Amino acid sequence: MDSIIETQRQAHEEIERYEIVLYSLLARTQPVHETKLQTEHKAAQVLSRLSTRVTALKAQYEDEDARKAEMDALTSSAQPSDLSEFYARLVKIQDHYNKYPDVAAGGFDLELAALLEEGNQDGVDEEEYEEEDPIGLLFSGEEAYGKYVDLYASHTAYNNLKNIAKRLSYLQYLDVLLAAEVGKLHTELARETLRTKEYETYIHMLHDYLLSFMKKTQPLIDVDSKLQEQDSEFQKKWEAGEFSEDWDNHLPSKRTNDAAENKNIWATQNRLFTTLHLNSKRHVKAVAKQATSIQPPKNPNGTPSNHSVNGATSQSGSRNAARWTYLTSFLLTELASTVSDTKSNVERRFSLTAREREQELLERSKPVAPPANNAENGGGEEEEEEERIYNPLKLPLGWDGKPIPYWLYKLHGLGVEYKCEICSDHVYMGRKNFERHFQEPRHAFGMRALGLPNTKHFHEITRIEDALALAEKLKQEGRREIFEQETTEELEDDEGNVYNRKMYEDLKKQGLI
Repeated sequence: MDSIIETQRQAHEEIERYEIVLYSLLARTQPVHETKLQTEHKAAQVLSRLSTRVTALKAQYEDEDARKAEMDALTSSAQPSDLSEFYARLVKIQDHYNKYPDVAAGGFDLELAALLEEGNQDGVDEEEYEEEDPIGLLFSGEEAYGKYVDLYASHTAYNNLKNIAKRLSYLQYLDVLLAAEVGKLHTELARETLRTKEYETYIHMLHDYLLSFMKKTQPLIDVDSKLQEQDSEFQKKWEAGEFSEDWDNHLPSKRTNDAAENKNIWATQNRLFTTLHLNSKRHVKAVAKQATSIQPPKNPNGTPSNHSVNGATSQSGSRNAARWTYLTSFLLTELASTVSDTKSNVERRFSLTAREREQELLERSKPVAPPANNAENGGGEEEEEEERIYNPLKLPLGWDGKPIPYWLYKLHGLGVEYKCEICSDHVYMGRKNFERHFQEPRHAFGMRALGLPNTKHFHEITRIEDALALAEKLKQEGRREIFEQETTEELEDDEGNVYNRKMYEDLKKQGLI
């Protein structure tokens, strides 16, 4: 057994070095979402190991008997020259290394180096660089490394609920979830639907997914403690009856009061019926027959009712469904920005072609190589100074990464704003960018949402009202061209008589020609 004093000293050293590693990880600049998430997961690992060391160290300090026994073993020698305890411990150390001769020295240093390693330290080309990413395996392809949520399974379960007013599309379902940020979740569902077992299963599945996603994308946040606080807050609100309007958590007491009132109303009539029944001949014969029979009498009304048990079970199910709904609303509020980004991404993907979607999936599947370490060159500070570009006018950057000249900025009219109402009031800087945007996916999606084709007829049209008016005008002109074609085109029969096309076809159908 190692000395408890040495174990405590080693724990203090490891805690201090873990704190240094944690500071180094969090102080890094992370321009890319993937590297930022990888760094946060490494920091979470360091925090977990750090908390383990602190817990063990606290337990050792509280164990005063072991510390006292250790101090007595080191200072209780009768003679100052007695080194028996020293040699006994030396023999233990020698036996340990004889038993494990391949133990690497400085194993803790290797562990810290692995945590601080950024990858691609050997200068390998980025195209050839490929390393297995354990963080990327946590997410599905739809989640895009934690940028978006994948709620297709929950959407399918929602549409399969009973007694729903209408089945929602995926975008409409995301809007329903975003409504939890400003109000209650699933207010569009009927009360009968909220009290079903299918809804409880659905909301529990949605809660588990959002909790897992939040832990994967925010590893440095203690989500469990927040959920415990929300759970205790729900319990207080439930006991106070704040959910009675939606979930009927005081329904059994109401039924009990109604039953008491009905009992008082019909009490008089029940006494009269009971007296007449007991004095009837049929009842007297049945009593005499039961006195001579061994078997217990059958209940003519069937098995006893289990209404109270079912009522308790129903209330328990409603409480669980209300609890999962309350916790899910909290998680949706925390992930509101991610759900909103998911909605924008789905809308953007609807406007892409199949080829563009395949190209996007190929680019997403490529591993992200971490930036090369420039500290070995000794020129990190100089490169940072060169990257700081003086741009007080906030001019656009050119092909070389520097601001373009001011005269070129004025020549192209990049200071002029062009707003397009069809593109959700998006502002385009410069005439060239404005003309180019009519063929871009954003404008094409807006035209498709209006039910209009994105043709050259609608070029330079930015207002929704003007686009609809032009579409109606084009329809009328199309009908007029068809009418003019029927009246202006002339045809001749066998006898040389000349008719227009419409009259010629009518006479031919009647057999006059």
